[in-house]
Amino acid sequence: MLKFQNKIALITGSGTGIGKAIATKFIEEGASVIILGRRKEPLEEAAKELKASIPQGVNSSVRIFAGVDVADETAMNNMFDTLKTENVTVDYIINNAGVSGPVTCFANASLEEFKSTIGIHLTGTFWGSVQALKVMKEEGKIITISTFFTEERPLEQRPYRFRSPYTAAQGAKNRLAELMSWELTDKGIISIATNPGPVHSDRIYKTVYPKAAAEFMRVSGFEDLVPTEVDAANRELLPLLGEDENTVKEGISKAAQKLANGKDISKLTETFTNLLNKIQSIAEKVQNNTSHMIANREFLSQGQVAESVLNLCDDEIAKILNGKVIPGDRVFYPVKPHIGTTTPGVHQPDFTGKTVVFTIDATDKTDAQRVEFLAQHIEKNGGKVACFISQSTPTELQEYISGKFHSHVVDIKNPDEVAKWLNTAKTNIGEILGVIHITGKLPEISKLTELSRAKWEELTDKFISTPATVAQRTLEQFVPGGSNDPRLYKDVKGAIMIIGPDLPIGKKVTGTQRAQVEVFRGALRPFTTTVNQELSDVLSSKIRIFTIFPGSVTGTEPNNQRIADAFNFLVSDNSASSSEVTFCVDEVR
Repeated sequence: MLKFQNKIALITGSGTGIGKAIATKFIEEGASVIILGRRKEPLEEAAKELKASIPQGVNSSVRIFAGVDVADETAMNNMFDTLKTENVTVDYIINNAGVSGPVTCFANASLEEFKSTIGIHLTGTFWGSVQALKVMKEEGKIITISTFFTEERPLEQRPYRFRSPYTAAQGAKNRLAELMSWELTDKGIISIATNPGPVHSDRIYKTVYPKAAAEFMRVSGFEDLVPTEVDAANRELLPLLGEDENTVKEGISKAAQKLANGKDISKLTETFTNLLNKIQSIAEKVQNNTSHMIANREFLSQGQVAESVLNLCDDEIAKILNGKVIPGDRVFYPVKPHIGTTTPGVHQPDFTGKTVVFTIDATDKTDAQRVEFLAQHIEKNGGKVACFISQSTPTELQEYISGKFHSHVVDIKNPDEVAKWLNTAKTNIGEILGVIHITGKLPEISKLTELSRAKWEELTDKFISTPATVAQRTLEQFVPGGSNDPRLYKDVKGAIMIIGPDLPIGKKVTGTQRAQVEVFRGALRPFTTTVNQELSDVLSSKIRIFTIFPGSVTGTEPNNQRIADAFNFLVSDNSASSSEVTFCVDEVR
């Protein structure tokens, strides 16, 4: 009898790539598989191959759910409801579906694409796992595939320049896998995440590396092309990579004619040829540099990733590794100390003539009191304060803050609203020294895995999308036009501080409570690290984003003075050279 005979595995994103390889391994080991994805044709092709791989004499089956995007609530609900109605029991859920997302500096990224990437990678994993509980019994296993370029562990950050929404989603996914092991214990469900590391795939070779190389070219301009022209050229040229010589020449010629805009077509053709060659050269260099961080310099094959996933589904191994994030990547990645505790002390800055803007998404009274403490710190040192309070902040907290400081209740989820009010603050009050965003605390929740989809999305908005929205619009405030011309960022100063969410307080804090908060901290840590790497290493800017996480693992009360000290450091000249960008100010570890 084969190892997984009479078992059923459901693999998301399984029409191609790693998902298809995992489905193949399950079939070869006797399991039946359910494959799903957005496109019907690849799934049908995969199903033919999978059926041909069923071992002789084994009664396995292959089932397709086409047109199912893991980010689509209705599609996922319908799929699992169908399985439940048919009394299908699924033994293994493999959360594999993903997209590369935007490959560009955060300052230039579409916020809609940012949210979409979070929706597929993080919300898709969350909701797929929650809905899967309808058809899983005790000893079921949820295996979540993450990436090595993210938050391997809470204190080990691996910034992935040009991939801020991807790293945010993946970091949160790792912590979500840990959380599910706590919350699903009573159901006998095991949850494990694995970071397979660099894998041979078309997505890396044809999408991620070339797009990253193209972004390097856009940031600085190329030959006589300004960044916007490079961007337009890249969209025409990147699809030509990997094509035969005649197709490439013809494609470059067409691109030059299309984008000439009065320029000499012959000269532009030469420039485009050089640009494409440069992009290919940089992409190969990025791939080569990554391989040099691996002992044998070999990326994994998709089959090897599939083999590791099936090993994690083994009953005994799964019991041992429940709740773990398995770093299977073999990559020796030199990690800077991006996470710190208290910030270095600096002389108290004089804020005279400067404005500090607070964007506030408070949850409870202590959040409002934190705003009060920090705003008073700014004012007593000569600065002026403007508070923009989220519409979702409870009315009594809105009134508490508004009664003490110049305030407006605004839709801080809306990027246009954020931009408008930042401009208003600068025009009416004065030059903006920094923006402080208060996420508020995580509301008291029994189990995240019992939340409705709407409640879950409220949390991802509160702790991921809204901080990103505020941060990006603040970058635009500091560098008007910088998204179109990244060269404008060079040497510009500015400060953005994200505060929260807090760790829970008290002597009887449970592992589940801490793990819930860590899901959202797990998004903000790699996001902060990645964006700062882009600002410092790519854009040569002195703008910095810090994230401050109040509270400690021992449940002690947060100290707001330490947050004020962190802001003092952030606006000092010293912060531009700091590799530490996330501070757990109340920790003594």
